[in-house]
Amino acid sequence: MAKSILSLTVNARQRDDAVADNMLLIDYLREVAGLTGTKMGCDGGECGACTVLVDDRPRLSCISLAHSVAGRRVETIEGAIKDGRVSDLQRAFHEKLGSQCGYCTPGMIMASESLLRANPDPSDDEIRAALSGNICRCTGYVKIIESVRDAAGRGRS
Repeated sequence: MAKSILSLTVNARQRDDAVADNMLLIDYLREVAGLTGTKMGCDGGECGACTVLVDDRPRLSCISLAHSVAGRRVETIEGAIKDGRVSDLQRAFHEKLGSQCGYCTPGMIMASESLLRANPDPSDDEIRAALSGNICRCTGYVKIIESVRDAAGRGRS
């Protein structure tokens, strides 16, 4: 199996790793970088549990080659914690009961983070559109939308 050096920034930290040319981004993050918060849900780009941010935009890591993000900034759910504190979005998901079993939560939070960076005051329809690629098998999405709305409100206060 051919390997080459992958240089990128993960959660604000520069990394240079020898990576198989056919390694998926999710496998790189979990197995090489040791960041296990990103989840494999469907193995085919259908559920969104593996969503990470690449240069602030959501990307499905289960269908992206690791080398496709060479030279770019990748953020995972672990990167949302700053100085040992959860983000406003993570706190809102906790307080508003936006996560049930929690499996989809990292992907939901990363997709929501991308939305809030681009649009700090989204409508419910804009929140739904931003999360349309993320499936939660536990909820009716009401609490998830409330969580994102609450986090947006925290950013305005």
